[in-house]
Amino acid sequence: MTVTICTLAAGRAEHLTNVLLGLNAQSILPGEVVIAVMQAEPYALPSLDFPVRQLMVGAGGIPLAAARNAAARAASGDMLVFLDVDCIPYPDFIADYVPLLAEHDALFMGEVLYLPSGATADGIDIAAFERIAVKHSERAGPPVDRIGDCTDYRCFWSLNFAMRRVTFLATGGFDERFVGYGGEDTDFGRVVMEGGTPILWCRGARVFHQHHPHHMPPVHHVDSVIANAARFRDKWGHFTMEHWLRAFTLMGLVRLTDGEYVRLREVSEDDLALTRQQSDQPYASSATVLALLEARMAEA
Repeated sequence: MTVTICTLAAGRAEHLTNVLLGLNAQSILPGEVVIAVMQAEPYALPSLDFPVRQLMVGAGGIPLAAARNAAARAASGDMLVFLDVDCIPYPDFIADYVPLLAEHDALFMGEVLYLPSGATADGIDIAAFERIAVKHSERAGPPVDRIGDCTDYRCFWSLNFAMRRVTFLATGGFDERFVGYGGEDTDFGRVVMEGGTPILWCRGARVFHQHHPHHMPPVHHVDSVIANAARFRDKWGHFTMEHWLRAFTLMGLVRLTDGEYVRLREVSEDDLALTRQQSDQPYASSATVLALLEARMAEA
């Protein structure tokens, strides 16, 4: 069985270079890398020991679902490993996934650790990354055993996962009606679980998430969160991303009116300041912001 790494990128050229160099240092090299390019121009790539194809999928909006599907359809490998553009793989990343996919027809999610700002300034240093990277407080840790059941499809997130290509294609892939930021991962996790394919955590298949400015909850994507939450509701009968919608409600950004979330005002600098990841933080935390907002509401 052969491995295709599927990634998608818009901007972040340095991040992409680091990911490719990390793949070039794998104990088992990928058969190929397919990059779904969400910008007008292809990337200038470093010299690598495996083939790379760039698919130009359009620069309008953030077509995350369509981009992942395009990469998967174009892949020639039997095994698909989806890796976000900001995730540097550990040297045994592919080697950890391959036997699992050979043994189990399942969706596997590997480990993710977060790097602080400046961690890649001097290049890729895996030993240093292991010392300074941290687990996200709002994500599950690796299972005690080699694999562990994920019984809640809402835990699926697409920055580091792997499936057999035939199984991915049988699901229909990500629902391309989800456009912009939010909701497509949760929807895909539910599709996979409803279809009877196990979702499993695995120990290993580790990546190091590169630091970049971010907002959580994602107020800079409030419109697409509202629209995609409604799409999910129309499909499954209930909203998703409720914690973000709750935070937006407490911030006075949105209101639930006659069963629909509507935006009340423009996003302000105060909103951005509240949700902005600080340079000394390895990741942004929705839970921290929501707890602060709930405390303010309790005091009001």
